[in-house]
Amino acid sequence: MAPGMLGTMHTTVFDTPGVNTLLRAGSIAFLRLAGWRIEGELPAGVQKCVLIAAPHTSNWDLPFTLMTAFVLRLNPYWMGKASIFRPPFGALMRWLGGIAVRREQSNNLVAASVAALEAADGPVQLIVPPEGTRSKTQHWKTGFYYIALGARLPILLAYMDYAQKRAGVGPVFHPTGDIERDMAEIKAFYAPFRGKNAQQFDAG
Repeated sequence: MAPGMLGTMHTTVFDTPGVNTLLRAGSIAFLRLAGWRIEGELPAGVQKCVLIAAPHTSNWDLPFTLMTAFVLRLNPYWMGKASIFRPPFGALMRWLGGIAVRREQSNNLVAASVAALEAADGPVQLIVPPEGTRSKTQHWKTGFYYIALGARLPILLAYMDYAQKRAGVGPVFHPTGDIERDMAEIKAFYAPFRGKNAQQFDAG
């Protein structure tokens, strides 16, 4: 497996007793004071899944996503560019569920992700932003779709709407293999949501 790709799922803050409880309480308090509303819950039977995180338009998305995960009692892992895992913050990023990805070596990312999900023997939600970047993009990357299809797992549609200050998890989507039809349906779900930098998100 190429360096920077997924290996076995490592221990994170989300499965660290005590610390998890404290950070969940802190997340609930902060989001409430900031006026955010957290919606939905992890459906029964999808403890292991691929989770779309959209819209992804700002560095603020990560802390809000992590706080939302604490509130909803998720066990997430998320992919980030390798540069943010350099010292001195690399160990912290990994403890927060981060997995370093070197974009120049991403050709094996889908296969590595599928293998890691199949090997995981507990609840795990692999967060993959469909845009793949915070910059404005007209095209969604399809890696999340093929990871779910290859691992035979559902896709959980999670969202963050800065305009209405609400975040949470929506419906569960089961990929059929008809990627054009499935992507159109997924994008239709995300069309109403607005990221922090709304002009950079296009679900069309």
